[in-house]
Parts: sequence; C-alpha cells; structure tokens
Amino acid sequence: MNKPILIIGDGKAGHVNQSKAFCDSLGQPFVIADVVYRARCCKALAYLADRCRLRLACLYRFTAPLPAGPFAAVVCTGSTAFYPGKVTARRLGIPVAAILNPRGWRPDFDVILAPAFDNPRPRPNLITLPVNLTSVNPAFYAAGVAAFRERHTWEKPAVGVIIGGPNDVAEMTARGMKIHLDRVFAATEGCERWVTTSRRTPPEVEALVDSYPFDYKLLFSHNNFNPIPAFVSLCHTLFVTADSTGMISEAVTRGSASVEILMTLRDPASKFARFVRNIETAGAAHVFDGACAAARTKIDLSPALRAAAARLGIG
Repeated sequence: MNKPILIIGDGKAGHVNQSKAFCDSLGQPFVIADVVYRARCCKALAYLADRCRLRLACLYRFTAPLPAGPFAAVVCTGSTAFYPGKVTARRLGIPVAAILNPRGWRPDFDVILAPAFDNPRPRPNLITLPVNLTSVNPAFYAAGVAAFRERHTWEKPAVGVIIGGPNDVAEMTARGMKIHLDRVFAATEGCERWVTTSRRTPPEVEALVDSYPFDYKLLFSHNNFNPIPAFVSLCHTLFVTADSTGMISEAVTRGSASVEILMTLRDPASKFARFVRNIETAGAAHVFDGACAAARTKIDLSPALRAAAARLGIG
C-alpha cells in the first residue's frame, strides 16, 4: 500500500481542498493535520525565522496529535501552512510541496505549484498552473454524479448555475444577481436549470435564488451536499460567478460544458480578473453578456501533476 501524503491544513476549505485534490489526482492516500500559530505575532516571527533558515516548531501547534507515519511527502497550501509544512517535512526527512505562490517565504520547497494569475517568479522548482488545482480523478466525479442521481431526475438538457459570494475583490448583492439570473433564464429556454449556492453566498442572495423556478435547487445554508461534480459532469452549459477561482477552475478542467462567467469583480486589475481574462483567451470560458458562447476548451492539469509527482518521488 502506498504511504499516505501528510497534508498540513490551515482550516480553510479552499486551501485544504486543493491539497486533497493534489493527492486524489495522484491516487495517493492522505491524512490531514491542521495547524495554528500559537499567537498572532508567531506568524511574523515565522517569516523571520524562515529567512534565517531556522526551523522553529515552537511557533505553531497542531490542533490534534500528528498522525502516525511514515509519509510519502508533505503538502501545504496557503501562507499559514507553508512554514509548518516545510519544518515538518524537514524533521521527517521527506519532500514537501507548496500549492499556491509562497510569496514572502523562502522558496526552498521540493516543488511549488502556483497559478499563473499570481505571477509567480520563475524558479527551477516552480510548476505554473493555468488554473487552481482541482481533482482529475474520474472516480471522484463518478461518485458525485451517482449521489446527484439519487436526489434528482431529469430528461431535458441541463444548465447549471454555481454561485459563490463576496470577497475582497468581488461584490454580490441581490440586485446584481437578479440581473444575472434574469439573463440566464432568458438565454436557457427549454433547458433544465440547476443552481447551487455556497457557504459564502449572502442570505439575501439565497432568498433571491429561492424565488426562481429552478428545476434543481441547492441552498447551502439549508443543505451542504455538493452537487458541483455532477453539474460539471452533466451540464452542457455552466454559469459560474467570477469571485471563485476554485469553482471556475473545476468547471474549465472537467466535463464538456461551455463555461459562462457571471461577472461580480470590482477591480479589473485584480488577479481574479487576470485569471478570467487568461481562461477566456484560452477559449475555456466566456464572460456572459446575455448570449452564450461555445467556450468548451478544457484545461489539462495532468502534465503538471505528473511533473510534481516526479519531483516528490511519488509514483
């Protein structure tokens, strides 16, 4: 049996899910160990310690006892996890992978997988990704489709709407989403219409969504089932709000759906906007303007994953 990969988690689903997707795509088992800094100042001290090449495990703690090894490698995603991931890997004598750009940290990981829209500095150990890391394991999507079929049946071609929520560079209001949803309904006559919200979706937007006659409706505040693997696999068109690079990345790397972006970004110079422009240029998505385009090009992450596995000595 393959040795598991140790995921150093920071408690953020968007980060931990990318680490899990990496392991899942390689067919590797994994265990998760969540970490927190002992005090707010300890993270600042960790930056300093890292620059001085000091490995100070006293700056952070695991929220539960570290699982028993041995492990094949350590994977860490996000600024909170980078230093503990690196220190833990060196202590265990195994390789370590960083997912996302470890800006501010010394780049002495065995491999770094960073999205191009983060503008990472070229390095010998850098593998640039066109999108965020998502699972490429067919079994993951097959299980999602099977679970969805237990909850919903349909006959007509389906379109899916995937709604995120506001963040530092995006806004989401009921008024703005009403404009988007009215246009989506006008452009999808004769289709099954499915929708899912997320943990970040504001209550007033969920209430708005609930008022529309969707054929399948998942309100995350009421039900945390994840229909996105099924949407990605089964829909011929997906509408995804621009605030979530993760959900968009899943849509443009799997299935055969054309992808329409519902623009919610405030800043056209932000990295989120750069991400949308990059995938639109690649033909993988289209910014929805009331009419759907045939943006069906899918982005293949397999070569990047194979290269990362080779650097870690896995597989």
